[in-house]
Amino acid sequence: MDIERVISEIESLERIFEAPDNRPLSPSDICAANRQHDERQAHSPWFRLWQRYGVCCRTESPIINLGELER
Repeated sequence: MDIERVISEIESLERIFEAPDNRPLSPSDICAANRQHDERQAHSPWFRLWQRYGVCCRTESPIINLGELER
């Protein structure tokens, strides 16, 4: 095994993964990001107010599972 070659390949991969991804977001990427954001903010009373009364630019209706919040 050539250690220098392995190190060189690893450094090359690191440079590739450091490069920014400038591809446009697909609709499914945007939906996934919105869903992750909603899940992170689900416990915030301000976020729930925004979902109910705020202005939203999303095409789909906001959906939140309150089952785990109700006790």
